[in-house]
Amino acid sequence: MNRIQQCFARLASTGRKGLIPFVTCGDPSLEATVPVLHALVDAGADLIELGVPFSDPQADGPVIQRSSERALARGVGLRRVLDCCRAFRERDTQTPLVLMGYLNPLEIFGLEAFAAAAAEAGVDGVLVVDCPPEEMGELEAALRQASLVPILLASPTTDADRLALIGRRAEGYLYYVSFAGVTGASALDADEVGRRVMALRAHCRVPVAVGFGVKDGASARAVAAHADAVVIGSALVERLAGCEEVAEAVDAARAFLAPVRAALDGANG
Repeated sequence: MNRIQQCFARLASTGRKGLIPFVTCGDPSLEATVPVLHALVDAGADLIELGVPFSDPQADGPVIQRSSERALARGVGLRRVLDCCRAFRERDTQTPLVLMGYLNPLEIFGLEAFAAAAAEAGVDGVLVVDCPPEEMGELEAALRQASLVPILLASPTTDADRLALIGRRAEGYLYYVSFAGVTGASALDADEVGRRVMALRAHCRVPVAVGFGVKDGASARAVAAHADAVVIGSALVERLAGCEEVAEAVDAARAFLAPVRAALDGANG
């Protein structure tokens, strides 16, 4: 099993729900990125989604858009993202790392070259927001050749036929976008999430992680009643945005995520 599968197997064996924080590489600074990743693991993260900065992140709300802009202004591109993954692996060989971003930077790098470099850097999976499964043949082949897991997305607007397609091809976990909108919006309806996740499970055998609208322990706990894992991004990115020192960012990451972990464990204890 790869690290993603091992992670969800451990969670299932203990009856726990997964906690997946998202941060943008290079924000609040490049120097803070790896220490923040370690702090998130210390605070209870089971898997980390690391954002690849991009100039036109159309699925993201203003918080993550601004985060990408700041990182790009610091010169953080895909090669530096991979450097951070490599540095993270020097201390942590267990926590899964999933790169989350957009297709253009990968195509510029070269899909096969990117996949090989990502695997060498210790990446476990790749989630490409603007590459639907019908169009990801070349990317998927490159990822599989490098033993990387392509993470797929589903949303409330995904119809039954596409759900069946996604379910057949999903690996690692399926990322369910809890509502039609952008990251950071506030339209979370936990009951509706529950109904949609139940429908997903009819087509999909991998764990389901729910993101968008998860902001704190209470919303994470509500979603975790239905999902295998919760993804929390914009609220964390916003908390980190004003940190000027590495130690400040580390403390902020830990202080933000630890209560969310406690809420999830309390819901399942």
